[in-house]
Order: sequence, then C-alpha cells, then structure tokens
Amino acid sequence: MLLAILTAPVVLAFALYAFTAWKARAIERQFPNVGELIDVGGLRLNSVFVPAGDKANLPPIVFIHGASGNLRDQMHAFRAKLEGRADLLFLDRPGHGYSERGGPENAWPDGQAHAIARLMEKRGIAKAIIVGHSFGGAIAASFALEHPEKTAGLLFLAPATHPWPGGVDWYYDLAKMPVAGWLFTRLVALPAGLSRIDSGTRFVFAPNARPDDYMEATAPALVLRPAAFRNNATDVANLLEYVRGVQPRYTEIRTPTVIVTGDTDGVVYEEIHSRGLARDIAGSELVWIRNLGHKPDYVVTDLAIEALEKIAGSDRDLQESARRAEARLAKDHQE
Repeated sequence: MLLAILTAPVVLAFALYAFTAWKARAIERQFPNVGELIDVGGLRLNSVFVPAGDKANLPPIVFIHGASGNLRDQMHAFRAKLEGRADLLFLDRPGHGYSERGGPENAWPDGQAHAIARLMEKRGIAKAIIVGHSFGGAIAASFALEHPEKTAGLLFLAPATHPWPGGVDWYYDLAKMPVAGWLFTRLVALPAGLSRIDSGTRFVFAPNARPDDYMEATAPALVLRPAAFRNNATDVANLLEYVRGVQPRYTEIRTPTVIVTGDTDGVVYEEIHSRGLARDIAGSELVWIRNLGHKPDYVVTDLAIEALEKIAGSDRDLQESARRAEARLAKDHQE
C-alpha cells in the first residue's frame, strides 16, 4: 500500500507527460503548417505571402496576430476579402505557430518587430501597413518606432499597448519559470487547456458570437503544445514591463494610424490601451464601437478594411461606418 501511494505521483506524471507528447503531435497532424519557413537570421519565421497581382489598389499589408494565436487567425478573417488588392503577409510570430523562437530578444515586442522587418525584406516588401491585433498591437507600435521607413501606416485592432493595473493570470508567470514552467507545460497545460479552449475562445469574442468554423479554421489548439505555450506565456508575462518603458515613446510615431476598439472588451482595457494610443499618436483616429468585444478583425471586418483604405489615402467615414456596425451589433445583442 505504501509503495503504491509513493509511486502514484510518478505514474500520474508519466501518464500526463505521455499524453501531452501524443496530443501535441496529434494537434500538428490535424493542423499542419500552411506557410513557408524563411531564415531571417537567428531563426526561421513561418509565413504565408499572398501577392496582389496587377490590380493592387492598396499598399502591402502585414498582419501580426495576438497572444495564443498564429497566422491562420488573421488570414481567415482578411484573406478572402483583400486578396488581389494588396500584397498580404500573414506570419507566425517568433515561437508561435510553426515559427522558431530564436534568441532571448524575441521574448520582447521590439525583438519580434525586428524579426518581422527582416522577414519583409526577404519577402520583397519595402514598406507596408502594419496591422496588429491585441498583443500584436504592442509589436506594431514597436515596429513603427524601430522601422519608420518600413511603416506605411498602422491599424490597431483591440490593442494591448499601455501599462495596466494588476498583472497577468498566474499560469503565465508559472509557465515561464525555468524548471516549474517546463514541468507545467509538459504535464498540466495541454490537458487543462483542452478543457478550456472552447469556452476561452468564446470569451475572446464575447459579447459577439464566435464563428462556427473558427476552431477548425484558425487552429488555436497549436498554442497548447509545450514550447508554444511557454513562449506565449513568456510574451504575456513580459508585456507589462515592456510597455511601461516604451509607451512614452509612442509620441514619436508619425504615420497614418487608426485604432478600432469595442466598449465591451473582456480581454484588454480599451479605456487604457485604445484611448492611450489615440492620445499618444498625433493625428490618429479612434473608432469606438458599442457592443463590440475583443475581435474586431472578425466582427467588423469590413470596417477594418475601410480603415486600411483610409490609411492608404482614400476618403472613408469610419465614424459613420462604426454607427452602422453598432446598429447591427445592437440588433444581434437583442436577439
């Protein structure tokens, strides 16, 4: 009996480790890489490049996904509606999706911004509108600061860019720890994450509906693989310290900028981040939409495309478009 009690934790740990290894491989078989790995110096970044062809009416556009994401997320939202209008670059951030992590500098938004700039060069893109969703907003802002010559404009979608009160969920801090984090990501994170991924993605969209095909089309389960989970946790755990240091520099940004946000975002503080960007970046336009949650890329995709058109120089009344979107969302909310 005593031997059984003493060996039970070891058996359980082995079972969890084996399950995590098996399930991580199964997730990769279910969602294989759809991009191309390109050496950008120190790591290979994974991306999908969609050339515009002869009828482009927008500058190149680079899409930077948020925490827990991968390139499929924004590609599913935007590719069909923008293909042929601009060169489109969808990428896995360092250590996410199928991109390699590279060096320790890639645990910070500016390091990731530098890697993306090198990827643009490899893809033949000299200058682009940079689209950042959520955590990707911090990278987009850093990109504009570090590579203004490559920045044709900025579109922030529900961004996370400014210091906020409190910190992050405990499991992010735990997962980034040297030993305990390694054990957590290989024993606990994946089975626990599988039990929460459905409700978690619905929460990200709330109060709006998650698209029926979202889970299959965007492969959020890829983040549950041990290395990806740990990289994601490190990014999130480092963000508050990073934005405390870089936020005062946002006043240096001089490029056409639009910020699209909702007033019912359960993931980031829109009053802090989006209003902060509108305050800090001279000439930027804040598009504030009632009854919109954390996914404007999906819920108001057409408005986001109008914002890209306005950044590129077209005359677009984004505030009027926002009011139309609010009317639609209010109707959906009542049903």
